[in-house]
Amino acid sequence: MAISPLAPASFPALPVIQGVRFAAVEAGVKYKNRVDVMLAVLDPGSSVAGVFTRSATRSAPVLDCQAKIAGDSDAGAAILVNSGNSNAFTGRAGETSVAAICTAVAQATGLPEDRIFTSSTGVIGQPLPHDRIIAKLAEATGALSPDSLPDAARAIMTTDTFAKGATRTVSVDGKDVQIAGIAKGSGMIAPDMATMLVYVFTDAKISRAALQKLVSEANARTFNNITVDSDTSTSDTLLMGATGASGVDVEGNADFATAVHDVFRELAHLVVKDGEGATKFVTVNVTGAASGDDARTHALAIANSPLVKTAIAGEDPNWGRIVMAIGKSGAAADRDALTIRFGDVLVAENGWVSPDYAEEQGAAVMKQPEISIDVDIGLGQGAATVWTCDLTHGYISINADYRS
Repeated sequence: MAISPLAPASFPALPVIQGVRFAAVEAGVKYKNRVDVMLAVLDPGSSVAGVFTRSATRSAPVLDCQAKIAGDSDAGAAILVNSGNSNAFTGRAGETSVAAICTAVAQATGLPEDRIFTSSTGVIGQPLPHDRIIAKLAEATGALSPDSLPDAARAIMTTDTFAKGATRTVSVDGKDVQIAGIAKGSGMIAPDMATMLVYVFTDAKISRAALQKLVSEANARTFNNITVDSDTSTSDTLLMGATGASGVDVEGNADFATAVHDVFRELAHLVVKDGEGATKFVTVNVTGAASGDDARTHALAIANSPLVKTAIAGEDPNWGRIVMAIGKSGAAADRDALTIRFGDVLVAENGWVSPDYAEEQGAAVMKQPEISIDVDIGLGQGAATVWTCDLTHGYISINADYRS
């Protein structure tokens, strides 16, 4: 599979996060001759927080994580992720697989089962061959290393064309705190909680409750504002672990919160840039809406419209499709109050195309790999930003052959 044209030039140099070790192994869950299982083990004293899909058909691993995530323990934690099979819509068999994996990981790491968190991603509706994963646990625990997070990023990929990582360093009271995260996601992206699979780690010291609040707030402004195809996954999971190994207490620290947000946003953007078949990264900014919720509704209507997305793919500055998307969104709008811009180009205002607009101007913007669509609704102060990509023949090809 060709690497997305929007992919970064290289995978970032992720720092070692003291207090957590990683391993990636080949279990043959679906793929051959590639790593497909990652294991992360966090030291005692670590806090773990997370957000999960609100899908009514969420997977067995998601349900298990949701049941455990509020637990407060100093025992440490482990995260095991497999690609190739989502263990979703698998009934009692799915629950059995999760239980078997958690028991085996607990035995292999010496951790309690209620501190084992699992995720699965891949095909829906097929029993997870968990025995293949369990058979590789001795190898995985033996390979645990603090510098193997990049290997873990590759192990969680499915239709992704590149591994995704992001990092920030923030100074708190004169001491450096490290944050590093990985993500997977390419299709079935329209989060309703967090998105796809995302794992972020820090050596900061913070309580579970404070970490959960931070994760939820950062997620709402980043992962929950991206869409590739308007489809919410059954498996979406975001987990963040704070080991406390730096000894730096970051509870209530604004600079740390900003750094976490920035890592989340960068990973979210990378997911969109790897959207199945994507050739354009699109930022949709909506201002002047009656409320923030209305602004987000309008932005998502634009970002999810197949007509808008195919026009972008064809580099066609068809502003009429933006007008259509706003009108159908269900949020308050007034045709004669709308202002539409493609990048810095004023396209439409006061219910009609701008008298100074020339089609060549819009076409020039659409030829760029990164595009912004800015809409002012003209009704209030509500604002929102959503990130998306175009819709190409590549998306159809990938998903038509996905189970083959």
